[in-house]
Amino acid sequence: MSSYFPRSPRILKGGLVAYQLPDLAPTLIVFQYNPDEVSRELRSRGAQGGGRGDANRTDGPPDETLTFTVEIDAADQLAEPNDNATTVGNGLHPAIAALEGLLYPSYAAVIANEALALMGAGLILGEQAPLVLLVWGARRVLPVQVQGLSIKEQAFDVALNPIRISANLTLRVLTYRDLDIANPGYWAFMASFTQKETMAAIDTLGDRAPLRQLLPF
Repeated sequence: MSSYFPRSPRILKGGLVAYQLPDLAPTLIVFQYNPDEVSRELRSRGAQGGGRGDANRTDGPPDETLTFTVEIDAADQLAEPNDNATTVGNGLHPAIAALEGLLYPSYAAVIANEALALMGAGLILGEQAPLVLLVWGARRVLPVQVQGLSIKEQAFDVALNPIRISANLTLRVLTYRDLDIANPGYWAFMASFTQKETMAAIDTLGDRAPLRQLLPF
């Protein structure tokens, strides 16, 4: 029986969307439980060299890294085995494979390269990991590179399928300096960039008048 209270607010679930370009049919990873916290670190890309007057010159947007933990538990599905045969038979292996797939090139590209290498081809295709978008609300849809994934398998069923896991993710935000203009991720970042400037312009926290009186110019 569901414990959902009909008058409680509906919480938007975050997630990760992976595109193995040029295929635009994505792999969707919806967070079963939203992370309790997200840590964000921004480091300036200061321009190298320069002289007097160049202190504020930058070499593009800051490097931004996000880290958070995703918890996944199969208890609810296992409680209703007749409706969740896939989970009963596989545990959380499908969820783990989807997360790990964020770091892998496509299997088809790997096999094609192996075949080309065996035939002595001089040109080998570049093996690209998927384009990943972090979807964290309407105002934060960011192209990211998965730099780290640490999975702790915490419980298992009788067939040793993992049924509860904790996944720690480290993501680097990809910017217009990292992506070609023809890449859809480029435009996802630019849309987020626009959102950031819009949000900064409507900041209403605090009385600004006393601060303005102290400005030297």
